[in-house]
Amino acid sequence: MHRARTMVKTSRSRGTLEGAGVRLHRAFGYSEIPAFDPFLMLDDFRADRPEDYIAGFPWHPHRGIETVTYMLEGTVEHGDSMGHAGSVDAGCVQWMTAGSGIIHQEIPKPVNGRMGGFQLWVNLPRKHKMMEPRYQEIKADEIPTVTLPDGASVKVICGTIAGVSGPVRDIMAEPEYLDISLGPDAPFSHPVKPGYMAAVYVIGGSGRFDPHQDEELENGTIVLFGESGDAVDIRAGKSGVRFLFFSGKPLRESIAWGGPIVMNTQEELQRAFDEYERGTFIRHPA
Repeated sequence: MHRARTMVKTSRSRGTLEGAGVRLHRAFGYSEIPAFDPFLMLDDFRADRPEDYIAGFPWHPHRGIETVTYMLEGTVEHGDSMGHAGSVDAGCVQWMTAGSGIIHQEIPKPVNGRMGGFQLWVNLPRKHKMMEPRYQEIKADEIPTVTLPDGASVKVICGTIAGVSGPVRDIMAEPEYLDISLGPDAPFSHPVKPGYMAAVYVIGGSGRFDPHQDEELENGTIVLFGESGDAVDIRAGKSGVRFLFFSGKPLRESIAWGGPIVMNTQEELQRAFDEYERGTFIRHPA
């Protein structure tokens, strides 16, 4: 018998304005650190109105983190200081390791009037913050979907479930990132490694995420589980539920966070911005 983890924090994502005027909902971010360690931020940019997102995220730097873009609808066009350009289309994932530094832009575009997805920020450990930048770009048909005996449908982006591993590999925080859909009243149980954090973000329907929970949690709710226990036990509501599950190994390191750059000390942070101003930010040119 396993022991289910219980919820220690739930909250609704909150509206915020980012980039050149993109309206999105933040599930967690700066004000919650280090509760979600090794994760820093999760943004939900699902939107119905093009004017809410069309301005996009013009050229800006990143250092010391990884950004994970997962699209459900529409596309995000991107380009960077390394000469890399392309698009992240519906169902696709871009796992970008900024490492020592990258300057890029991201411009959301609707397809058939629809656009939406998520961006997750993952912190890099001190010893890897200045690693060479890299991309893992995964097409929709490269992400396996596993159907479990209880009917759960799981898209495996990173990690392993039922012996099936996701295409994103060799990530420092040893994370799992799953997109899970359950039918009405369906159960779901998934192991969590000892000492690893675990959380879910509800993106459709409703469900119960704790054996002791009475009220169902709905779309736009973030759930953080406690460290005690070796699995999460979830049950869908009467209309089913869809959620993102993510888990990772905490870094337990100091965090100095300034906008798009996350280092360990204020001195490192200031050095990064000074280099950006001087034009010496890029350590690994194409």
